Amino acid sequence: MSTPPPRPRAALLLLAYLAFVSLGLPDGLLGVGWPSIRADFDVPTEAVGWVLTAGTVGYLTSSVLAGFTLARVGVGALLAGSTLLASLALTGYATSPVLVVLVGCALLLGLGSGAVDSGLNAYAAGAFGARHMNWLHAFFGLGVAIGPLIMTAVLSTGLGWRWGYGIIAAAQLVLAAAFALTVRAWHRGVPAGTEAGTTVQAGLSATDGGSAPVVRVPIGETLRLPAVWSGTLAFVLYVAIEVSAGLWAFLLLTEGRGLSAAVAGGCVSAYWGSLFVGRVVQGLVAERLGAGLVLRVSLAGMAVGAALIAVPGPAVLAVLGLVVVGFAAAPVFPLLTLTTAERVGVAHADRAIGLQIGAAGVGAALVPAGLGVLIGNTSVQVLGSALLVLALALIALHEWGTRRPAVEPPAPDRPGNAGQTSGPVLPVVDGR
Repeated sequence: MSTPPPRPRAALLLLAYLAFVSLGLPDGLLGVGWPSIRADFDVPTEAVGWVLTAGTVGYLTSSVLAGFTLARVGVGALLAGSTLLASLALTGYATSPVLVVLVGCALLLGLGSGAVDSGLNAYAAGAFGARHMNWLHAFFGLGVAIGPLIMTAVLSTGLGWRWGYGIIAAAQLVLAAAFALTVRAWHRGVPAGTEAGTTVQAGLSATDGGSAPVVRVPIGETLRLPAVWSGTLAFVLYVAIEVSAGLWAFLLLTEGRGLSAAVAGGCVSAYWGSLFVGRVVQGLVAERLGAGLVLRVSLAGMAVGAALIAVPGPAVLAVLGLVVVGFAAAPVFPLLTLTTAERVGVAHADRAIGLQIGAAGVGAALVPAGLGVLIGNTSVQVLGSALLVLALALIALHEWGTRRPAVEPPAPDRPGNAGQTSGPVLPVVDGR
């Protein structure tokens, strides 16, 4: 029986929740603000692609690198610096005179956001249990939902889109200050068995006298693990399903199933709502039943929902399928992150999580776009079948990964200690 995670410190937990809200806020601003931004800069509508591309490049770069640098800088310093960078980038949004400057700021925002996302997920995977892991990701969705409301309110009062970004920049600056003031607390707040960037075997106190031998794990060893890459691909597939369903559902329901635009919009909102509710509810369920069982049931539920979308029939069937996909998908991202150490070994977990968060960005950008090309050349009815194929592939990949148990590095041989047991090994990530 696995030992339940220690109760996290309330202050750090609150900061983690606020940080996940802050991650979602900028994502919700652009959609509402872009028409005004485009008009101010006198650029075509499709110029938003430059902003999105720059942000994705920055996000991918920093999320991957963050997993490889946690051991050197520590999670508290990483969060403080990255949030400050995000605040500066959003300030740049608010003051950009031309589009090219805003695109550069989008790159900086991606760098800051990716590092925060990767660093917090790596920390939470060891410091928080399944409930809080799910709820943290639910609060990211809350941030995405609040962003459009802020921009809408700003535009409605006639202040202009720049004020929307300025407000979020100020909020990020306050959060960066909070992280800076709690740098040491993040280090101390790591529960027994884990440490930001320095991972020890589960169940061993990090203060056991320091007599245990240390195993340094070169980066090459992490990159040679099949479980690292199967887990990374799993994140591509999962996020591809989540984003593709939300992106193309409106088109399916209107052009494919004959719903009005107003009703279809409400149904798409129900999909995102089911994702939020699912994370809140299933956070409790996963803590009681175990992450492994909930993951398997959720992945199967995603396939069932995709099958309902794929079956030709009335619109209500597709809507039901969307809600099932959303509710079932809810705990998958946080629980895949939470169980990373079980698949790759605790010594490789920080790096693997960085790769996984970066891969999530790839899944969110490339696969939905490719699916759009497929829909354009065939029919929107292909959406359900495509989601089903992705869901079945994700199930197969997860099962393959969980049946290849991670092997921790052996204890190093030390002269004069042959045949002696000096204590458990503490594998420490080496930033080489």
